[in-house]
Amino acid sequence: MDYYKKYSWFHFTMIVMLCTTISANCQIKKTILPDSLFSTFYHQRVSHFRTLPLTKNDIVFVGNSITNGAEWAELFADNRIKNRGISSDVSAAVLNRIDEIAIRKPAKVFLLIGVNDLSRNISTDSIFKNIAKIVSYLKQESPSTKLFVQSILPVNDFYKKFENHTGKGEQIKRLNAVLKQNSAVYQYTYIDLHASFCDENGKLIKELTNDGLHLKGDGYLLWKHLVYPYVFDLESKPSLLPKPQQLNWKTGAFSLTAETAILVDNPALEKEASMLKEAMEQKGLRVKVTNKTAYSEKYIQLCLGNVSAPKNQSEAYHLETTSDKIVLTANTSQGIFNGIQTLLQLMRDDTFVDASDITDWPAFEWRGFMVDVGRNYQSVKLLKQQIDVMAAYKLNIFHFHPTEDVAWRLQSKLYPQLTAPEYMLRDKGEYYTESDLKELIKYCKERYITLVPEIDMPGHSAAFKRAMGVDMQSDAGLEIVKNIIKEFCTIYDVPYLHLGADEVKITNQKFLPEVIALTESLGKKVIGWEPGGNFNDGVIRQLWMEGATSVSKNKNIKYLDSRHLYLNHMDPLESVVTIFNRQICNLTEGNENALGGTVCVWNDRAAANEEDVMKMNPVYPGMLAFAERSWQGGGYAGWTAAIGQPETERAKSFAAFENRLLDQKKQYFKNLPFNYVKQADLVWDIYGPYDNKGDLSKSFAFEKQSFNTVKEKPVYKAVGGTLVMRHWWAPQISGVIEKPQENTTWYAQTQIWSDEDQEQEFWIGFNNLSRSMSTDSPAAGTWNNLNSAVWVNNMLINPPVWKHPDMKGNSEIPLIDEGYEFRDPTKIVLKKGWNTVRVKLPVGSFKGKDWQNPVKWMFTFVEVTK
Repeated sequence: MDYYKKYSWFHFTMIVMLCTTISANCQIKKTILPDSLFSTFYHQRVSHFRTLPLTKNDIVFVGNSITNGAEWAELFADNRIKNRGISSDVSAAVLNRIDEIAIRKPAKVFLLIGVNDLSRNISTDSIFKNIAKIVSYLKQESPSTKLFVQSILPVNDFYKKFENHTGKGEQIKRLNAVLKQNSAVYQYTYIDLHASFCDENGKLIKELTNDGLHLKGDGYLLWKHLVYPYVFDLESKPSLLPKPQQLNWKTGAFSLTAETAILVDNPALEKEASMLKEAMEQKGLRVKVTNKTAYSEKYIQLCLGNVSAPKNQSEAYHLETTSDKIVLTANTSQGIFNGIQTLLQLMRDDTFVDASDITDWPAFEWRGFMVDVGRNYQSVKLLKQQIDVMAAYKLNIFHFHPTEDVAWRLQSKLYPQLTAPEYMLRDKGEYYTESDLKELIKYCKERYITLVPEIDMPGHSAAFKRAMGVDMQSDAGLEIVKNIIKEFCTIYDVPYLHLGADEVKITNQKFLPEVIALTESLGKKVIGWEPGGNFNDGVIRQLWMEGATSVSKNKNIKYLDSRHLYLNHMDPLESVVTIFNRQICNLTEGNENALGGTVCVWNDRAAANEEDVMKMNPVYPGMLAFAERSWQGGGYAGWTAAIGQPETERAKSFAAFENRLLDQKKQYFKNLPFNYVKQADLVWDIYGPYDNKGDLSKSFAFEKQSFNTVKEKPVYKAVGGTLVMRHWWAPQISGVIEKPQENTTWYAQTQIWSDEDQEQEFWIGFNNLSRSMSTDSPAAGTWNNLNSAVWVNNMLINPPVWKHPDMKGNSEIPLIDEGYEFRDPTKIVLKKGWNTVRVKLPVGSFKGKDWQNPVKWMFTFVEVTK
């Protein structure tokens, strides 16, 4: 229906010109045109729009019948997306109704308008002026709304329909050029849809339309693919993590719109084919598995072949995607599994897979994640959730730690008293049965993950002593331990048994040699912590302290790296930074001795529930950062908690990784705890040192200076949402200040932009409490015990009203609000424009009052919504 046909071209042109007379630089007034100019359908739609609820965070598609024709919310599986298309609409009519969109203050607006104007011979200049006024009005009324102006789609005269439109191909190109050229001036993002919809002659691909103007279903799927990263704030190409060793993007894309065939002619890959089929069906795709070698349709082929890789060839794969086929080749089924994880990430929008050529392999063969379930029990369901995430990011070792001083949580039919509730101090009666552990082992194997169980001995064995009435290192205790090992090795099909042996005084020199010999005789390889007990050279050492690096000099010993890889000690933002910067085993890639590493979660302190372990520790952000580094290799020498100086290659490298990490969070962790937000764009000026002579409350003239009148030059510039001024494990780990001194005060200052006056949420903290130590809670009315302070626009920001103020540290009292990542964010009113943030950072002695309360000279200040 064309409701403009009843008006003369002259009348219509006057309407358009009337709408374009006001400069975009002036205050934009709402355009009001006479109701009589518009059809009943236009009024039906607009009146309907105006009566709909005002919802938050809307993503609005605005345009004519081409926009009107899509089921946008269903297409993107997101109810925030609203359709504001009206058939036959023109730029002037959109301008007439734009207030209905502006009043909603949507998160994003996607505008596509102009082809109907061109069909009526309106000039590109007049059309652009209307579009510019639409954009300007939206920015004026809703400054925080992100605006996207989409190019006009091509047209095609093949169907001999809509001749007034399909003859305007050249005018469409000219209008698109104007839209692109003016994007910076009018502060919108230009999206080029035109190029991808064109055939070799520059016309609308005829298979995507049936009238030369409007789109069929496949056309809307292509549109979805093109705007998908803009809708969800993603990188332009899928953010593969871990990043492949060799990745080349090509032109074109493989369509997932029709039924996709998975071609597999090797029975050894049937399991992987079924797994891929199931994963694609969960995305809503139609899939079938076939072994037809002469398949003529588009297909995904899985095949074993020869993939050359410099290391770890058993895990290597080659993945090639064209518009006609996807071929995944690997040396083993495990390599195929790894390639499938990458392929699933390439399918991020469930419509197309961008053409690419990938050859990939891991730098380290041992890429592990450890969870301590001895101190705090976790359900099998939660453990499987973590294993699923491990598999998706190509981690291949699940280190399972079920025995501790707190509780022995591994069933023994020989000694059932070990798991009796009366001998447990927490989560009494919770343990893993034989069937539980077999289920976990099987679940891991299906995902090419090796479960490595740890029965800690002879230390961390108080629960054993309570249950058995003897010390492990006694003769009677040793015999019991041997029986447990025999029972375990008989029941469970695992290649390794971790014996722990850390943090204990060895009183029985024969204990470890005998249990090691027994375990090896039963066909298991032995792993132990280093520093630890009296091991032989055949024991794989898992390093947990920097001083343990001496084992790397012994070419007979294989070792793993877990030094400064304990997520329970790390601030969430710091964890990603320090792990990303790490060199695993102090090397850029593994070798026959340096196998790789394991990132660990030791939540020593009691947790109120299993979800708190995930929420209070940066489990998934840390796991993904470790997956990147252990697969990619590389990193930087030394340990640091700092991102690096602004604009350095190091800082840019981290920022690029952070973008990929946050893409993963947005796409795959919507319902999982992922306590990390963007921080790489936050740059601080650091001023100091000021001698406070031990008086942490002392003020300095710097506090009274406004941002614009600061005379001093910053000593440092630092990047990040968490800045560690001096690490509590200095000098092993460096922070912002190169040579920190006691009894000094420093200041950090930055500016934050706000598009409008608004209340915003921030993570603010000054002492990220380890989830392992029995650290005291902050005193009432303070951020921490260092008299730290923070101001925004000269307004002092009050600390939280602590639920446990002044509480003496107690490992049996769970944390509740002491960490910024697990309490409600701080709400701060920002003004339109630049907002000044100033942080005061005094410190006295670097010696904490005890090891449970180390001096953490640090702060966190970052927007939560980034």
